[in-house]
Amino acid sequence: MNVHDWLADLPVSDAALACKIVEVSFNNGSRKDYFRNQTFHPFCKGDMVAVEGVNGFDVGMINLTGELVRLQLKKNKLDEKSNDFKKVLRIATENDIARMLESKEREKNILIRSRAIARQLKLELKMAEVELQADGKKATFFYIADDRVDFRELIKLYAGEFKVKVEMRQIGARQEAGKVGGIGSCGRELCCSTWLTDFKSVNTNAARYQNLSINQTKLSGQCGRLKCCLNYELDTYIDALQFFPNDADVLEVEKGRAFLVKKDIFRNLMWYTLPDSNKQYPLTLETVRKIKAGNREGIRPATLEPAEIVSSKPREVEPEYADLVGQISLKSLEKTTRKRKEKEKARGQKGNQSQARPQGGHPQGPRQTQEGNRQVPKPPRDGSRPNSPQGTQGTRNRQKPGNPNQRPPSAPRDPRNNPQAQNPGQQNSNKDQKK
Repeated sequence: MNVHDWLADLPVSDAALACKIVEVSFNNGSRKDYFRNQTFHPFCKGDMVAVEGVNGFDVGMINLTGELVRLQLKKNKLDEKSNDFKKVLRIATENDIARMLESKEREKNILIRSRAIARQLKLELKMAEVELQADGKKATFFYIADDRVDFRELIKLYAGEFKVKVEMRQIGARQEAGKVGGIGSCGRELCCSTWLTDFKSVNTNAARYQNLSINQTKLSGQCGRLKCCLNYELDTYIDALQFFPNDADVLEVEKGRAFLVKKDIFRNLMWYTLPDSNKQYPLTLETVRKIKAGNREGIRPATLEPAEIVSSKPREVEPEYADLVGQISLKSLEKTTRKRKEKEKARGQKGNQSQARPQGGHPQGPRQTQEGNRQVPKPPRDGSRPNSPQGTQGTRNRQKPGNPNQRPPSAPRDPRNNPQAQNPGQQNSNKDQKK
C-alpha cells in the first residue's frame, strides 16, 4: 500500500519527543511490523533497512515514520515506550539485499514441496504462502484450515527437509486474498491487500438492510466470502430505518393484502405490491401509518394511492439544436467545386492573353519575364543582332509602350498613304523620262 505521510513536515520542537518507532513492510507489503530506531539515522519512506530477526536479520522497507506511526500505535493499542519492539540494525547493504533475493527465489520451490509433504500426511489444510527470512534461517508457513490440525509431525519433516526454523501461522480466506491481491468489482485494489486489517464478520442481514438482492455470486468477493464493503454503509442504513414503522410488512386493503417489497431511506418511501398485479405502489411513511392504524380498527382502504416521486436531482435541460457549422450536402460541394474551376479557368485565360504576341502592323510591346518582371527587348524582325548598329538603332527608335500613335522610322509605311506604292507603273514611266 502506498501510504502518504501527511505528518512528515510537522515541526518538532524537541528531538527527544520525536517518535523513535518506524513501520517496516516485508514481502511487498503483505506483512508489516514496528521496530525501534536506535541508529539515530533519519529514515525516509522507501529506504531498505536490516532489522532484527530470529537468530539473524531480515530486510524490509520503511513504510511510515514520525508522528503518523504514533497514531498507528495508538490505534493498535501498542505502548511506544515498551521494550518488546525489535531494533533497526542498519541501512541494508548490497550483500543484505543479495541474500534476500536468493531467499525469495527459494520460496516457490519450498511452497510446492511443502504442499506435497502435507498431502502425504493426509492433513486437511491448504498451504497458502511461505515467507523466508532474508538470511534464510527461518521460514514462516501460512496455511488455511477449517478445523484444528495437528501438525507436530509436519514441522519435523519441514525442518529436516528445508534446514530452517519452522513457524506455522493459520490465516483465513480473507487474509489469503489479501496476500494474493487483485482488483475488486469496484475497479480498485482489494481493501484486504491495501489498508484493511480488521476482518469483521459479514452476514446476509447486511444485504437485507440495504435492500440488496441475495445473490451469492454478486455479494461474494474473490475470497469466496461475503464482501467486506457490505459493512461500510450498514450503520447509515440502520440509523435511517429507525424512523420507519416496524409492523408494516402487510397492509389490508379491499382487494386483498399488500406486501412490503422494499424501503427507500433516501426518499422515505415504502414500496408495496398487490396480489392481483405486479405493479409496485410507493407510499409515504404517514400514509403507511394511517392505513395501519385503520387496519387495527377494521377499516380497509379501497386502493393504494401511490405517492408522487420527486427527485432531488435537478433535471437536465436538453440544449436546443443549433447549426453552428452550416448544413453541408453533396450539391453544395459540387457547386463550390464548379465555381473554383471556373475561377481557375478565367485566371488562366487572362494570363494567356497577356503573354500573346500582337499581329499586323501594331507595335510590339516589351516582353516581361518572371524574374522580377524585368522588361527585355525582343530582337528586330530583319534578323540583325542587337549588338549591330542597325539592330541597336532599330531598338532605340522602337515605339515606347504607352504611346500607340507614334510609329518607328524603320516600320513599313501603309501603301494606302504612299501614292507611288499605289501606281507602280507611273513610277517606272517617270524614270524613263529622266533617262
